[in-house]
Amino acid sequence: MIYSKYASLLVDYCLAVKANERVYISSTYLAEPLLQELLKCIYSRGATAHINIELQDQTKIIFDAASEDVLKKENAIQKYIVENFDCYLVVRAPFNLRDTQNVDTNKRIAATEGNKEINKIYNERTGSYKMRRSLCQFPTQASAQEAGMSLKEYENFIFQSCFLYEENPIEAWKQLGRNQQTATDYLNKCKNIHYKGPNIDIKFSTDGRTWINSDGKANMPSGEIYTAPVEDSVNGQVKFTLPSIYMGQEAEEVELDVKNGVVQSWKATRGMDLLNKVFDMPGARVFGEAAIGCNNNIQRITKNILFDEKIGGTIHMAVGQSYAQCGGKNDSSVHWDMITDMTQGGEIWADGIMIYKDGKFII
Repeated sequence: MIYSKYASLLVDYCLAVKANERVYISSTYLAEPLLQELLKCIYSRGATAHINIELQDQTKIIFDAASEDVLKKENAIQKYIVENFDCYLVVRAPFNLRDTQNVDTNKRIAATEGNKEINKIYNERTGSYKMRRSLCQFPTQASAQEAGMSLKEYENFIFQSCFLYEENPIEAWKQLGRNQQTATDYLNKCKNIHYKGPNIDIKFSTDGRTWINSDGKANMPSGEIYTAPVEDSVNGQVKFTLPSIYMGQEAEEVELDVKNGVVQSWKATRGMDLLNKVFDMPGARVFGEAAIGCNNNIQRITKNILFDEKIGGTIHMAVGQSYAQCGGKNDSSVHWDMITDMTQGGEIWADGIMIYKDGKFII
């Protein structure tokens, strides 16, 4: 019953699948109960689906076996999918969350080059909503262990985060969207933003940029308001208090100093090697996103950015790739979200007026 509700939420609300449309789904066979319900939903709506099932250690096997020249080659099938499908759904159901952490950096860079045009097309089509996309989570032992939970606890966490225990999850998400729209509309009338608190003192401009109300239609769960700062306008210092994972590696208590939009220096209690690698990549020292987490059904860190960045009472900022739909212009293979708590003295000021305090909007 719960996976039937989950599938309906994804098909009817997140992707809004219509008759005669084509839906691409990527997952692993661990998500079979949800995938079965998704097929029932999609085909009963008069649409069709193509499912790509990833094998255990598939990415690691490819990286180990392939040369850099092979990894640089474009995947013609994947390119066709992002050019032609109407909806794109990723159901995360990992076997192992650390299987690629020791992959050679040069091979990662080669694969990034091979996917560059595909990612550009994907970003353009999703940014213009010509292809509707969603990302969701299926509970697996690997993710539960990473979150420090039993599998049953992690299942409950996912279902609660997605409002699946509500009698009508779709209506619950619509209500969250209405609640967030007030702040979104206000922010879109402002030009200068100041994140201020014990761990952050960052100012940036959003002149000409758009704040977007993320109410579950692009990610499930969601519950955030986000934008792309004017690239050269970000100034200040920030300490990200929550741990974050990128390329299978973890960083903790990351501190950044930013001047005229460029990260000047960085440090962390854990993950300095990772930071050094990332900030050596093109575009990675420029901020591509600034956002506010608003999902109060998520109140603990799970080391999964799909959930963690939505935690009610937090803000997050991402270095690297910006969102075209917000007006962002930074181009990078990196998009790394980092989070800090705002519930203990955090404030957000917009055009000189305080609109948020201690993790809550006051407008």
